[in-house]
Amino acid sequence: MNRVQRHREICENLNKIYEQKNSDYGNSFGETFEKLGIISAVTRISDKYNRICSLATKSAEERKVKDESIRDTLLDLANYCMMTVIEMDNEK
Repeated sequence: MNRVQRHREICENLNKIYEQKNSDYGNSFGETFEKLGIISAVTRISDKYNRICSLATKSAEERKVKDESIRDTLLDLANYCMMTVIEMDNEK
């Protein structure tokens, strides 16, 4: 599989994750963005960035939460970035 195909596959997976989480949590991201603006998105993106840094600098043995991975956190970060673009586009 080439990189373009792999990118498409990852994007399709991101969409499934987004759909599932949106079903479970509702449009909490959009509602918070509407109330607080871009800073709400920056806060969530920063939290994910900090989580990646923490995961990258600790060994598996040092981590208390065993079911979070760098990969999963990166996928969450990608979705938060895409959700932010959607909300910014909706403001126009």
